Amino acid sequence: MPWLCFLLVSTAVQTPKPLRFDLAALVAARDSFVFYLNGEQRGQAVWQYDIQGDQLVFTATSELRPADAESLRVVMDRRSGAPISSFHRIAVFNPQSDTVLMEHDLLVRQGRVEGTRRVGLRDGRVTTRSVRTSLPSGAVWSDYGLLAAAVAIAAPGDVLNGRAYSEFGDSLTTLSLVAEAPATVTVPAGTFETVPLRSSVVRVYVTRGAPRRVVKGESLDGVFRFELVQP
Repeated sequence: MPWLCFLLVSTAVQTPKPLRFDLAALVAARDSFVFYLNGEQRGQAVWQYDIQGDQLVFTATSELRPADAESLRVVMDRRSGAPISSFHRIAVFNPQSDTVLMEHDLLVRQGRVEGTRRVGLRDGRVTTRSVRTSLPSGAVWSDYGLLAAAVAIAAPGDVLNGRAYSEFGDSLTTLSLVAEAPATVTVPAGTFETVPLRSSVVRVYVTRGAPRRVVKGESLDGVFRFELVQP
């Protein structure tokens, strides 16, 4: 069918747009989420956005039973979108893993990511490594793909690419988001008109109007999802 061939060719040659986040559009908020694993409720998370002058401070705590407890604090420049600092701690309680702790404490200073990364093992050993990596202009934390997804500058059909720093991997990567067709989503907090944003591993549903927020997320394999419970 000619029209189908045209759509396939158009998609194939689509030029990615720069990935940008309008952090100034995020307001102070506290959102609660519930986690599901294979359809079973298995945990919860709280996301909080605080505005401190020109800085946006994102904090999150979460628990996924019985495996993980997690805390995160990310500071960003509201005007430029630039990353400022990131602290992320994950405690792992998996009997099949020797790793019981992963943590980083990072700061952007004079065009470099500096700080430490720690890994704790079940036998009590803790390895600490210093980080000192150049950060190109315009690069963001890889966590922006989730915590700042609600204010990604995207319209349905857009393919967005940007440079990102992997906080746990200590490497530069490409963060890609694909804005899919608008979708009406119903979660415990209500029904929302959203634009789904798909990355390489997850799809998040973000509101199309103010207040801008993530209301649902799901792994592409369908095993894990989270939903907004209380805005």
